Amino acid sequence: MREKINPSRRRFLAGTALVTAAVPVMQAAASFANAAEGEADLTGKSILITGTSSGFGRLAAEHFARLGAKVFATMRNLPRPEAEELAGVAERDGLDIQILELDVLSDESVSGAVAAAEAAAGGQLDVIVNNAGIGITGPVEVQDMQATELAFNTNVFGPQRVWQAALPAMRAAKSGQIFNVSSQLGRLIVPSAGHYSATKFALEAMSEQLAYELVPHGIDVTIIQPGGYPTKIWVNRNRYNNELKARMPEELREGYAQLVARMGQEDGSGRSADPMDIPRAMSAIMAMPASDRPLRKAVHPRFRPQEGVNEAMAKAQVDWLGNSAFGPWVKAVHG
Repeated sequence: MREKINPSRRRFLAGTALVTAAVPVMQAAASFANAAEGEADLTGKSILITGTSSGFGRLAAEHFARLGAKVFATMRNLPRPEAEELAGVAERDGLDIQILELDVLSDESVSGAVAAAEAAAGGQLDVIVNNAGIGITGPVEVQDMQATELAFNTNVFGPQRVWQAALPAMRAAKSGQIFNVSSQLGRLIVPSAGHYSATKFALEAMSEQLAYELVPHGIDVTIIQPGGYPTKIWVNRNRYNNELKARMPEELREGYAQLVARMGQEDGSGRSADPMDIPRAMSAIMAMPASDRPLRKAVHPRFRPQEGVNEAMAKAQVDWLGNSAFGPWVKAVHG
């Protein structure tokens, strides 16, 4: 009887050298679109999440724990009321949530938190969720180096610090999963979005490259691309924007008067989509077989304009590199 092809990335390159021809990959029947809420069983998974003081991270910490996971909910500047509130929910409902201090701007803070989580988990972490991020908007010219460095340090170098700390144990175990929370603005450009798109474009590129390179190690990478949701990111963004405006030279204020006037004005209250869409999308992907997990997932009930870009870029990558020495890696990621 002919052996059935196993589409798992963990076996995609087994017994083959990098330069061998691509192994055929079957498309499994399960799909994210058909995954019903509550189907995911995360029992036994250890998950570390950054930025859990509010927004997607806070919701994800509770959601994953309610699905059975052991969750390491990280945030900076402990102690703080948000940590006490989450700890209270965990104690009341019997959820396995451990709160750790982690500042994505600090190498030492990241490595210490990841090491503590690995020790508590009894080995490598099963899942990393790089959720912490900031937005500073306004015209590109008005972004001073203080704003620019903070945006890139948080949104790009922060996730890199986290996965560099977690990957050695994951590679040793030949398993693991990394979620990097990007944005639809990681594929598309809106004028006056500051360096937000630039940081998310960088995160998208790093994540895709990482996905290819981790194929031989059995580790999956998924980029989550949310649309606009009513979270605290708008309040935080306004604070950063107003600090930038206070530093801004008058000549720049006048040069972009209309755009600068809008900085620090939006509070997100006009957005009605349910932020729980994001943790539900991630839990559904966690529950998938490794061969099914998408590289990118656009999440919003109405607005997903980046999907066309995702499809075109995936085709371009396969057309360009599919028959090269990197073909097996690229085809494993894009199916």
